[in-house]
Amino acid sequence: MELSKRQKLLKSLAQEGGKIVYLVMDGLGDLATGKYSETPLEKAKTPNLDNLVAAGACGLCHPVDYGITPGSGPGHLGLFGFNPVDVVIGRGILEALGAGFLLKKGDIASRINFATINKDGVITDRRAGRISTEECIRLVEKLSSIKVEGVEILVKAVKEHRAMVVFRGEGLGGSIIDTDPQVTGKKPLPAVSTDETDKASIHTAGLVNKFIGKASEVLSDEPKANAILMRGFDAYHPLPTFMETYKMRSAAIAVYPMYRGLASLTGMELLEIAGETVSAEIDTLQKHYEDYDFFFIHIKKTDSYGEDGNFDAKVHVIEEVDTVIPRIAALKPAVILVTADHSTPCIMESHSFHPVPTLINGKLVRVDDQKVFTEKACEHGGMGQMPSEMLIGLAMAHAGRLLKFGA
Repeated sequence: MELSKRQKLLKSLAQEGGKIVYLVMDGLGDLATGKYSETPLEKAKTPNLDNLVAAGACGLCHPVDYGITPGSGPGHLGLFGFNPVDVVIGRGILEALGAGFLLKKGDIASRINFATINKDGVITDRRAGRISTEECIRLVEKLSSIKVEGVEILVKAVKEHRAMVVFRGEGLGGSIIDTDPQVTGKKPLPAVSTDETDKASIHTAGLVNKFIGKASEVLSDEPKANAILMRGFDAYHPLPTFMETYKMRSAAIAVYPMYRGLASLTGMELLEIAGETVSAEIDTLQKHYEDYDFFFIHIKKTDSYGEDGNFDAKVHVIEEVDTVIPRIAALKPAVILVTADHSTPCIMESHSFHPVPTLINGKLVRVDDQKVFTEKACEHGGMGQMPSEMLIGLAMAHAGRLLKFGA
């Protein structure tokens, strides 16, 4: 895949410089509306994030474009400097890479959600009650027994209700719609090619439907996870790496496999974390700080609790992140950038199109007048509003990692 015009410019200007810490609080943005008079970010006690803003600048970022609600994949690709409209990666590829799966050229991957359907085949829970990872592993053993003529099927547990599947064989195509309608109260959709002229994807969609049918049979005795929903079909193709594009040794600190997959796709080293807490992630940062130039730290629970509509829990996670900010600052990176891949308002219980609060802190930052890190403050911050794909260049510039352009 070729670099975008902007990435080619950054590549031509990239040089050695200071270290950058990207702290991505998934789904951070929220709304103060309806039953909520404040957003979780406004409600949370965040003295350390506020201090970063007071000594830096803030603004709002649009992950894809004005009014467009991003999935996690596009949201993160923008943060890594890719245009998420031009570079579309199926979620299945990301899940597979994040789970440590060694993909081959031509592999078709899809994410699986274990779900609950009623006697009429209608979805009553898209996540099967967020079953445990141990339960997921047991269910994947059932799915692994499924055989479909003409294709090799590889299934692997990911986390909680999530699994992934790879279809391997000749003549396969990944242009297939999701079978997950994204809402309850409806039946799962059949797998269908998005292109009526794409014989490879039409053929593959037929194989997928056979797999789904057999999955329903082997899961029929399960009280919760009695069905599967599939999404993010795609064929595997690698992206340009952080090192070749931005001249930065990069590392990812992320618990959830999908985000590890996103990082892996861009050539980041996947660091092992001793635990799943925010503190454990910062332990990993401290341990490997001298080894890399760029760190991507992913916080998942801000998004999970937003999707659950759990306002208080989202507040708690934000406050938990705030407590580790001094540990990051003590390492003295040239740039600390805090942002999100999208907003997940508790009132909506889903991703939304709203721009995400963002802050940048570093010695070269032109300090603005904002003193707190909230959506309202970011509306008036010195960073203004910008596409998320601009952030990587902004971070590199503030870290002294970009040469002058032109004579």
